[in-house]
This record gives sequence, structure tokens and C-alpha cells, in this order.
Amino acid sequence: MGSRMPYRKSEGQESRRDEILRCAAEIFEAKGVGQTSIEDIAQAVGVKREAIYYYFKGRNEILAEIVLPQSTELLNAIQSILESEQSFPEKLKSAIKFHVGSLATGYLELTISMREPASISESERLEQLRGMWKSYSNAWADLVRQGQESGSFKPGLDPKMVAFGLLGMLNWMSRWYQPGKGASLEEIAQTYATLATQGLVED
Repeated sequence: MGSRMPYRKSEGQESRRDEILRCAAEIFEAKGVGQTSIEDIAQAVGVKREAIYYYFKGRNEILAEIVLPQSTELLNAIQSILESEQSFPEKLKSAIKFHVGSLATGYLELTISMREPASISESERLEQLRGMWKSYSNAWADLVRQGQESGSFKPGLDPKMVAFGLLGMLNWMSRWYQPGKGASLEEIAQTYATLATQGLVED
């Protein structure tokens, strides 16, 4: 490709860049990252493929740009919840509700990040995402561990295993949840929060 001339991002350029990201996200979701070409994205945007390279180095950079903001938001949220003055059961409920609620504004981005993280090949971006996801899962484990130490959660359960179980339940929503169909995000969040804090079996 060669080097690109630096440029100032005008309002129109920002709009085009956002349009590329949104169209790419929709195509990634419909076809899968591996089956999506730059030509597919260019056709959806209504530009020549060379125009895509004005904004992004390639498909994987586009994917990284879609995934990173959502991952950052999730990590910041769980860290804020951990530092809050809520009781540990309330912290757990808040973490679950935020994770589920994030689908309302970033459904496509979240499903892509959970389904095909290995598709991002740029090492710097990949390492950044891996670090975020590791920190995010560790924060959930810390929440469980601290809750056990406070006497709020059952002792004897491995915090990391519990965290993985909770995240697995939450992330699986990307496989079946469809906005506007079936249960609302609020109903799902409340059900999952009740399941996590009270269990399924009646005492």
C-alpha cells in the first residue's frame, strides 16, 4: 500500500469512517469475519475498495476498531462496580445488568467480539484485546473472591471457575438474543441476577 498522507478528520470524514464501521459490523454478523472481504464492505458503503484503505489498513483493523470500544466499556464498568460501596450481592447484580444491558447499544459489536476474537491478526490489537478480556474475567473473579471473604457468597467455590461460569452464561446470549424479540434485556438481566444471587433450588 505504501505510506498514506496524514489528514485532518473533517466531520464528513468521521461520518464516512463510522459508516464503514457500521456496515462492516453488519456484514461480519451476517456472513462471519472470515467470509467478509474488503470488497463486500466497500459495496455496502457504496465506495470503491481503495476508499476503505484510506481509513483502515484492512479487514482486521476494522474488526479491532469495532471490538475495542465495547471491551473498554465493559472493563471500565466492572472496575467501577468493584470500587463502589454496594454490597457484594448488589455488585454482582450490577455487573450482570451492565453486561446484559451493553447489548442494547452495541449488540453487533459484542456478538462479533465474543464469536470471533481469533480473527484479529494484528499482533498489537490482538494483545490489547487479550489483555482487556483477561482483566475483565479477573475482575469478575475478584468480585466473587471478595464476596466470599466478606461472607456474602458461598465459600469453597473456586472464584475463577465461578466467574467463567457466569461469563459463559452471559456471553452465550450472543448466540440466541435478538433485539425486539422475546424477553427484553431488562427481563434477561433480572433473571440472570436472581439466578446468580439466589440459585434455582428453593430452600
